[in-house]
Amino acid sequence: MTRPLDLRHVVSPAVRDLIELVNLDDFDRVREQVEHLGGCTEPVRLVGHTTTVHTGTGEVLRSYSTADEPTGTLLTPCGNRRASRCPSCSRLYAADTFHLIRAGLCGGKSVPATVRTHPRVFATLTAPSFGPVHNRPTRKDTHHPCRCGKLHDASDALLGTPLNPRTYDYAGAVLFNAHAGALWARFTIYLRRDLAALLGLTQKAMHAVLRVSFAKVAEYQKRGLVHFHAVIRLDGPDGSNTPPPAEATASVLTMAIKAAARRVVLAVNSDAVGDREIVWGEQVDVRTIAAFGTDAELTDHAVAAYVAKYATKSADASGTLDRSLFCTPCNGRGMAVSAQTGVPVQCRACSGTGQSRPLPRLAVERHVRQMIRTCWDLGQRTEFAHLKLWKWAHMLGFRGHFSTKSRCYSVTLGQLRDARRTWRTDQARARADLPNFDPTTTLVVGHWAYHGSGYSPGEELLAATVRHDRAHQRQFRHEGGDRP
Repeated sequence: MTRPLDLRHVVSPAVRDLIELVNLDDFDRVREQVEHLGGCTEPVRLVGHTTTVHTGTGEVLRSYSTADEPTGTLLTPCGNRRASRCPSCSRLYAADTFHLIRAGLCGGKSVPATVRTHPRVFATLTAPSFGPVHNRPTRKDTHHPCRCGKLHDASDALLGTPLNPRTYDYAGAVLFNAHAGALWARFTIYLRRDLAALLGLTQKAMHAVLRVSFAKVAEYQKRGLVHFHAVIRLDGPDGSNTPPPAEATASVLTMAIKAAARRVVLAVNSDAVGDREIVWGEQVDVRTIAAFGTDAELTDHAVAAYVAKYATKSADASGTLDRSLFCTPCNGRGMAVSAQTGVPVQCRACSGTGQSRPLPRLAVERHVRQMIRTCWDLGQRTEFAHLKLWKWAHMLGFRGHFSTKSRCYSVTLGQLRDARRTWRTDQARARADLPNFDPTTTLVVGHWAYHGSGYSPGEELLAATVRHDRAHQRQFRHEGGDRP
């Protein structure tokens, strides 16, 4: 029997926990689990077991239980796509998005290479103005100052904030974010209608010879409003496998996009803020995508990289938060049901405010705080209850998906993840020298339960080492060097 370690002289809890881990009989397995996560910031801890059984003989071919792990749990990646929450998992999500977008432009991943010959454009749909804001020239050769008389630096915190906060239409800005997803859905309907009109076809006739495929991503501007970047492609009736009619060109697609963006209107009726019309901004940018290897700036490779970069961002890019603000125990209502009496009482966690953190204490700029406060105030009104603005206040009202695609654009994220999971399973089976089980004659039985999130203090030190090593590897690859 080994003598227990005397770690009373070790002041740091993290170092103390690491020493205990190092002295475990199977510390290599602990390190292997942490390294396998690739630097994930908040992994999920699971407990459970799985058993592979031969259905014909009942023989147990393989069994695994977390009870055999040194720490009694299995660490799995959190899978968060936000770079502000988990840089490691977000890079994987960005890589998947890159391959998804690029497959729809260049082929591959079950998409034929002939898709490169299809008309495709890169469109940007922006939000309208809700009041003048501090800005800077978008062209490098322009030296006109902002309306405030100052030539702002790119890192100036004033950029995107209103020149006059008292007259800025915060309600309109929040309602635009809240309806942005519905506005995009309506845009895709009008796009098909305008394409049919330009081609001189009915919608039914166009559907028989032409299909519109797209993939889009949302991006937050400095002023806290979302706009959409979209790859829009014309296909034949069978999607990427068939070309569109010869008369369906990129120029026709461009005209249809601009016409549809002008026509889309969503009406919002409210006694509190008055009747509103939600529309796109006047700036609609549509550019044809060139093939990779040409001298054009907007190539298919560049577009895929650009879209993938913004797929991992969230509202925090505009200076706001990446976590919800409503109180979880009372679900943002401010009232909770008493366990003793069953009568609604004031929530103790939030003191009846419904907020996990008081709005005045949020570490954000005044403009962002006002948008969050507007979300919270409008969310309490009956006519906006379906928008759940209080739940999405940290996203400044936007509750849509950051990246979406049409069904026939290319491969799905699920298919990419399944392929990666299959590859990793095969690699693990080969390392363990296990046979390739026949799925028709084997049955996998298991039970898993959530045990918690995050590392222990000692595991966090190991994870920090992994992040440091991975960062150096990426730096050497970026600089074209080799790691010594």
